[in-house]
Order: sequence, then C-alpha cells, then structure tokens
Amino acid sequence: MSSAATIYGVSELELDRVAVTYPGATPVAALRPLSLRINTGEMVGVVGRSGSGKSTLLNVLGLLDRPTGGHYLVQGLDTGTLPELALTSLRASCFGFVFQAFHLLADRTALENAALGLIYRGEPERTRREVAGWALERVGLSNRLQSLPAALSGGERQRVAIARALAQRPRVLLCDEPTGNLDRQNADQVIELLRGLHGEGLTVLIATHDEQIAASMSRVLSIDDGQVIDSWRPAWEMPR
Repeated sequence: MSSAATIYGVSELELDRVAVTYPGATPVAALRPLSLRINTGEMVGVVGRSGSGKSTLLNVLGLLDRPTGGHYLVQGLDTGTLPELALTSLRASCFGFVFQAFHLLADRTALENAALGLIYRGEPERTRREVAGWALERVGLSNRLQSLPAALSGGERQRVAIARALAQRPRVLLCDEPTGNLDRQNADQVIELLRGLHGEGLTVLIATHDEQIAASMSRVLSIDDGQVIDSWRPAWEMPR
C-alpha cells in the first residue's frame, strides 16, 4: 500500500476489514473481510468471474450498500458513523456511476437523461441544461442532445450514461461492466473516453470480464469468492 500511496498521493477510499454478508437460512458471504486502499488518481481494473464479488465491491465503494462488518473511509471519513441522509449527500457529491445496461429513460432525450442526477440535487432547470450540455459535449455527443435513446447506437447510449455521471462532477467514477453490451470498436472508444477522464484527474474503477481492458489499467484487482486474491500492475506501469 505504501508504494501506491507514493505514486498516487493522498488516499481516496479505504476499506478496513470490510465484509458483506447477506442474511438467510444459509448466510451468503458476498464480500469477505477485505482491506484495500484506492488512491487519488488511480485507474483500477476489477476482474473476476460472474458472482465473484466485483459488483458488491463497487456498490460498497459507491455507498449503494452498507458493509456488514469493518470500516469504510472516504477521504478519511468513516462512513459507518454517518446517518442515511449524510451518506446520500456524500454519494451524490463524490461518486459517479456507469452501468452495463445504460439505465437511460426511453422517453427522455440525451440532454434530459444526462441531467437526471441534477434534478435530485435540486438544481434549477437552466443549470441542469447547461451542465448536461457540457457533459455531453465532453463525451463527443454535442450533436445528439435532442436524440432519444432508441435513435442512438449502443456506444452512444453508454456515452450518455457517462455524461450523466460527469454532470454530477464526481471525484470517483465507478463503472460496472461498462462495455459488456458493446462490440469491440465501441468498447474501445468507451475505454479511451474513460482513460481521458482519468487523465483529467478522476479516480476511475472499472469492473470487467475483458482481460484486454483490464490490462490497460494502472492497477488490477483480481477477485474470487468475495476476496481479492491478487493485486498487480501491468508491465508498462512498472518503474524502470
């Protein structure tokens, strides 16, 4: 951990023996006690088979799920001590989310979809339109503001979803299989976009089955049965 801190600076997210167990007649350990640090400015790939715990880890990091054990710190703040309203505020101000299935509203334009998160933050309509327009321009869709999702390609729909996350002005972008529904060309374009955003200062985590995508990250976490079994950096990232 110390070497990563030296490379990337201040710690952004830190898990201290965090676990997630789903109750039931036979409790399911979705995430086993895990200690992990994600530093500001990292671009991390999370790999593992289906059901290995990748999505659970991202949900905990993004404050969508509360851990059932351990401590999770965001910029040094112990999230386990926060009431639900404070967690909601921290989630909205710190995290942006990108999912495999896009989750766009079919009857809303690209501009309206990109602005959705700002509605929940109480931003006035003019501000929502300006920020959403900026975000769509950033992902290369300034010519598609009034298009409905059905008129967009899969790659364009995912870029709208990324714009929706960017409109929140997050510090951390959490992407769960963002290329899972895309062909190779569109997948490569989305990853290049995410790499560009990382280059502008965003901390980015990408859960993926695609080993080619994972190998392009600055660090890769391999998860199996709710545990990180390996953490490595690609050869091109190693100091010479």
